[in-house]
Amino acid sequence: MGILRCALLGTGGIANDLLAPSLPFTQRARLWSVLSRSKSNAEAFAARHGAMSPTPAYDELDALLADPALDAVIVATPDRLHAAQCIAAARAGKHVLCEKPLATSVEEARAIVAACEAAGVTLGVAYHLRHHAGHRALVERIRRGAIGRVRHARVQWTFPAPDASNWRASAEVGRWWALASVGTHGLDLLRWVMVESAGEVVALRCLSSSPKFGAAHDESTIVTMKFEDGSTAELFASVLFRSKRRIELFGDDGYAEAEGTLGPRGEGEIRINDELLEFKPTNPYVGELDDFAEAIERRRPPAVDGREALRNVELMDAALPL
Repeated sequence: MGILRCALLGTGGIANDLLAPSLPFTQRARLWSVLSRSKSNAEAFAARHGAMSPTPAYDELDALLADPALDAVIVATPDRLHAAQCIAAARAGKHVLCEKPLATSVEEARAIVAACEAAGVTLGVAYHLRHHAGHRALVERIRRGAIGRVRHARVQWTFPAPDASNWRASAEVGRWWALASVGTHGLDLLRWVMVESAGEVVALRCLSSSPKFGAAHDESTIVTMKFEDGSTAELFASVLFRSKRRIELFGDDGYAEAEGTLGPRGEGEIRINDELLEFKPTNPYVGELDDFAEAIERRRPPAVDGREALRNVELMDAALPL
């Protein structure tokens, strides 16, 4: 397979600041076309980021998907739009890389997975932190027993929202706020570390509140989990204040901690039993996009496939049900 020609659905911050700028640095993928609610916005975005299609800008999804030269779509729209767009792309025979979370309900997530499987297209979900070079080195060391069997894991990720104007705070195009903006990444990281040795999540408890803005959706959320082998994990996500962004792992023979690694830049510091873990910071979005393109080429699952992303949605739904 040659270069993967990708359409970006959505022209918001993640698409403009992270995904589109990363595509030229990938080995296997390039920006082909763009979808926005506004044709002029799509045209400006396509020009800014060098979209390669002779007709690069669209304001109608069906017209974009009708392009026979298009190979894949990258869905970077608000959460409640994911299901309809992913399913339409699959039915048009396009591979799908969807921003997290995959959907805002278990039923929609299952429908996306089923549509992609029926169409024989690759479905990946964009948990870019799996492509952080330090996280990959850490997980490799954990798998080799660097701290013994992991008994407890913790992720904390917070940031201060200025107000409740974020679209995730309202019910129109989102369902969760703190949990969907950063908490879903924490759940994915915890499952990545824990499930291989500890088995599936068998119990979950959640506390959530919206004490500052009175938003329709969660401003702070704490999720605790127990796995099949009795190991435990906790997640704290909040939009109320700034704090140290941390991953902590506790095992029979020691502990590991990562600070400043939760974010878009591939940086931060990681220690295992107080020993600094050396890694070279790289752009995790480039890794994510290359992994998706390679998965298509080699006919293998991407780092986070649809079924793993479905499990993430199931946990979010269990934590904060409708």
